[in-house]
Amino acid sequence: MNVAANAIARDTAAMQLLLERQRAAFTAELPVGAAVRKDRLQRALRLVMEHKDGFVKALSDDFGHRSTEMSLITDIMASVKPLKHSLKHVDQWMRPEKRKLDFPLGLLGAKAEVQWQPKGVVGIISPWNFPVNLTFAPLANILAAGNRAMIKPSEFTPATSELMAKAFAQYFDETEVATIVGGPEIGKAFSELPFDHIIFTGATSVARHVMAAAAKNLVPLTLELGGKSPTILSRSADIAASTERVAMGKLMNAGQICLAPDYMLVPQELEPQVVEGLKAATAKMYPSLLANDDYTSVISRRHRDRLEAHIADARAKGAEIVEVNPANEDFSKQNTNKMPLTLIRNPTDEMTVMQEEIFGPVLPIKSYKGIDEAIDYVNRRDRPLGLYWFGTDGAEERTVLDRTVSGGVTVNDVIFHVAAEDLPFGGIGPAGMGNYHGHDGFKEFSHPKSIYRQPKMDLAGLAGFKPPYGEKTRKALARELK
Repeated sequence: MNVAANAIARDTAAMQLLLERQRAAFTAELPVGAAVRKDRLQRALRLVMEHKDGFVKALSDDFGHRSTEMSLITDIMASVKPLKHSLKHVDQWMRPEKRKLDFPLGLLGAKAEVQWQPKGVVGIISPWNFPVNLTFAPLANILAAGNRAMIKPSEFTPATSELMAKAFAQYFDETEVATIVGGPEIGKAFSELPFDHIIFTGATSVARHVMAAAAKNLVPLTLELGGKSPTILSRSADIAASTERVAMGKLMNAGQICLAPDYMLVPQELEPQVVEGLKAATAKMYPSLLANDDYTSVISRRHRDRLEAHIADARAKGAEIVEVNPANEDFSKQNTNKMPLTLIRNPTDEMTVMQEEIFGPVLPIKSYKGIDEAIDYVNRRDRPLGLYWFGTDGAEERTVLDRTVSGGVTVNDVIFHVAAEDLPFGGIGPAGMGNYHGHDGFKEFSHPKSIYRQPKMDLAGLAGFKPPYGEKTRKALARELK
């Protein structure tokens, strides 16, 4: 083996040993009481609060420029909320759930309940777009459920990942929570470890490899992916308000959000007004872009090149390209990878921008004649992580919600359903599997252990289910099988 292969082998062995140590510590600690869980949640909360300024700076360094206020909202506040929510509710979540028994077992003294038992050690593979939030939000549920965790943050945000590793080492013993930094080879080896559960947030293409690796050890998975989340504008919608909310969601983090509105479906006669509304909303929020600290950069030149290739492909295939650049700035002369909002009118399915998740400030706008056409278009594509509908027509809203399948929905805005801590967050199909946030996340990272308690009396004999079979047996079968 060469030097690189030897290093990976050593790192893999070290990760395996750490997993074994975490699992041994977990087993020795059972049962994991509420006080222990709360202590870990409180330490995680202190970690975020005491390092918030460092995280904000590291995020901006990693992105080339990232809005301070946006990082505080989307990474810091969005990490604090789930930790506080779990702290508030963990006692209630831990209570066993009584379950009903078929007649006559319950009447004769039998009892049944579900106890929520921690799974053990959970592997967290977090992405680069919201690296703090998408580590701590699942960690809040993982710790509330009584588990331990090993974290593999993204190599594309090295400053943030290094700070995270140092901070966790400061607040947690490595047998409780540990951070593993490294490149894709380390990530691959991490995904192959025999965890008790893995949560991966990232691209669908990478998720296939994670799922294949986890399958070798039959590790259960939570996959939070993405896809092309549609925004349907109804004829009953307020165009000015709707386009402002779409623009806000699309330009937050420069569109680098798994739930960002990926494309719009608008009534054909309203499309010109929608374009003007998006222009006006962008200018209102961001009078300038390059010189504006509120506007975030695309993460890297590679991603900017990818987005520009989508635009060039759409232009070559006949789309109308509308660049929304309120201050007419020259984006060819910059030290970051900022991009203006680019609208793509008349997109077709042959264009790459309609085939791949965009993950940037590029927004195709497709027109429709009737709502059934819009619904059919959504249903012909992979099921999305989010779906957005704008309007006041209650019957149309019900039709859209009933006839489309998506991970979640926000009505009359975009993205906001992810901010509701008591709603399950997750995808379906290529957009992901499993849910977390709130009580649903606690259950996702717990094992529902069924407990049945038999009374002293001989229920099998009384019911006629014990040999020798006779008249009781025939009556019982006749009653159950009629």
